[in-house]
Parts: sequence; structure tokens; C-alpha cells
Amino acid sequence: MRVGSSEFRGSYGLPKDVKFCKKCVISNQKPISSIESTHSKNHVKETTTFTNGVCDACRWAEAKDNSIDWDSREKELKALCDLHRKDNGAHDVIVPASGGKDSRYVAHLLKHKYQMNPLTVTWRPHLFTDIGLENYLSLIDNGFANVMLSPPGDVQRQLTRLAFKNLGHPFQPFIVGQRAVGPKLALQNKIKLIFYGENVAEYGNRIEDNYSPQMDIGLYTCFDFNEHSLSEYMLAGESLQEIVEDHKIPLKALESYKSPCRKEIEEAGIQVHYMSYYRKWIPQENYYYAVEHTGFVPNASRKSASFAKYAGIDDLLEDLHYYMQLIKFGMGRCTWDAAQEVRTGKLERDEAVALVRKYDNEAPTESLDALLNYLSLPEQEFWEAVDSFRPEHLWTKTETGEY
Repeated sequence: MRVGSSEFRGSYGLPKDVKFCKKCVISNQKPISSIESTHSKNHVKETTTFTNGVCDACRWAEAKDNSIDWDSREKELKALCDLHRKDNGAHDVIVPASGGKDSRYVAHLLKHKYQMNPLTVTWRPHLFTDIGLENYLSLIDNGFANVMLSPPGDVQRQLTRLAFKNLGHPFQPFIVGQRAVGPKLALQNKIKLIFYGENVAEYGNRIEDNYSPQMDIGLYTCFDFNEHSLSEYMLAGESLQEIVEDHKIPLKALESYKSPCRKEIEEAGIQVHYMSYYRKWIPQENYYYAVEHTGFVPNASRKSASFAKYAGIDDLLEDLHYYMQLIKFGMGRCTWDAAQEVRTGKLERDEAVALVRKYDNEAPTESLDALLNYLSLPEQEFWEAVDSFRPEHLWTKTETGEY
């Protein structure tokens, strides 16, 4: 791959001494979730914790097998559903859903096992893949009401481009909208219960987070952004003030990205829960369940940079998202997929290492033309932006200018 002469952005506060988990294949470079409204160009990442050489995700996987009383957790789930179930035919739970395996699993369980009436809600992908659109529509055809929300398409493209160039994180504006869509629809429809699939702590956030059934309210609420707070609220790596003044995007066009205020959520009594707290979360088993019960269709072939066919297949921008994870943190799509398969006993560690070595470094060349068109970037500028996010402690440039 050719390399541009772009300015280096830094190392994001990552540990300089790279260490790999003794049980899976992630390293101590893995970042943990943060409040997106504070995500700036100089953002310093907190990273996953290792204890005696083992990452928090693997420690949690062991706890799931040995110390969690799943029967008791399911009783809690039944009691929660009993508390919120409506007997007048109205929707009583919201499930944010892309049409993928995990949201289908959650929605089907709630409807058919726990007798709830879910409303699925979708934050529109940047570029639907063919299989992603097919699965989204089949979610509806398989018996689930759905509402899709979308920002203006031109604004979404412009913010995604800014997030890619500023943060090396093209998905950042999408994550902001995705986290807000459930609570927004809950407020509008007077629904007090929202169910996501898994807590991201399943994959390496602080292990303690897995012991709470609810999402941290700070992840999906914000203060009111108005003319007095535009300089404080970050989106795509810039303040709202910069976005409005420098990029000429009207504030009203950003309304889709506005999260509900904490006061609104608390006064409405809305709670956001994780199904992974109540039922043992095994992604491959979710896939089998979604195929059998909801008609989910996997990708026809493995995704770029991995061996898997059923994860991250909805949006073409996911190819770039995972590639930038490789560039910034040294862990691409195959690392994420292989690590979770090791934790659930589907792969041995040596098998996972071999898969990572074979696939992890693949660039999204098959989708490159579509990505360049969506981002409105010439190819050279694209690669220069990519290379500017390579931490020097993870990447070495050869004499030929390659990494």
C-alpha cells in the first residue's frame, strides 16, 4: 500500500508496552467506551484492564460459566417484564434493532417467551449492504413493528467524513444517533423499558459494568445543546459551534443527533436494560437462534478482514470502522471476532492466533470505491488520512514507505 506524508496524530494515551491476553487474542491497546459528546481530537483513551495477564472480557467469560446464577437472573427478567407489560395491545418495550442476529434474538425472546409487545427502532445505516437491507426488511416481515429514524443524508455524510478525518472514527456520529434513538422513541411513545442486547463490557470494558442490568445513563443522555453550550458539545471531533460556523451545517439539521436530557429520562421513568445481564450471552448461539426463529440470513462469504459471515454485515461503513480499529489500536475485525469465539469455547487460542495473522490486516479494498464516494474523498487523501492515525509504537514504516 502506498503511504502519504501526513501529520502523525499521536498514540491516544495507549500503553507503550503491548501485551496480549493469555486466554484470548486482544491486547492492552483495546479502548473502552466513553461519552461521545466529549470525544475530541486529542482524546486520551482508557484501555481494558488485565489481571494476571488475563483481560476483563475473559475474566467475565469465566464468571459467566462458574459464578452467575442464571436461573435467578431469569426470574429478575420475568419480574421486570411483568412490571412493564401492557394489556391493551400497546407497545411496552423498545428494542433498538438493525436487523442483525442479536437484536432479532432479543426482540423474539421478549415477544414469544416473555409475552411482551416490542417496538423495534432503527438508526439508519450509512450504506445498507444488500444482505443488511434484506435482513432489516425481513425483521419486519417476521412480525416486528419498526420505526426507522435518520438524520438528513447529506449531514450524515458530512459528519462521517469529518469524524474519519478528525478522529479516525467514521462511526462516531452514527454511535451518537444509535444511542439516542431508543430513548427518543421511548419518550415519544410513553414506553418505560428499553432492551439492548449485550453490555459492551462483555468485550472488555470494566468487568464491574457487567454486574449492572442497566446502561449508564450518561451514555445516552446529554445537556441541552443550544446557543450557550455549542462550544462544549462535541460531534465528529469538533464542537457544535465549529460545525455550525465553519462547516455551515445549520443547528436544526443536527437535531437528529441530540440525546434526551437526563432530567427528561428520569422524570419519565425510562430504564435501559441489557439482555446479557439476564441471559448468558453467546453470539454464535444468538446467530443460530436468529436463523431458526426469525429467518436471519448471514453473508454469502466471509467479511473483509475476518473469517466470520454473520457479524457486522449491515452497513458498508463497518468495513472502514473495523479497519480503523486496526490502524489505531492494532486490532482489526478478525481480532474482535476471534476473541469472542475463544471466550465461548468455539475456538482454541492457537486457532484464533492463526486466523488473526491471516486476516486481520486486510484493507477494505472490495468496498473502497463506495467508501471513497460516500466520504467524497480522492483515494490519495483517504490513505493519507488513514496513515496519519497509526501510533508509532504499533507501526513501523519500511524503506519502501509501507507499514
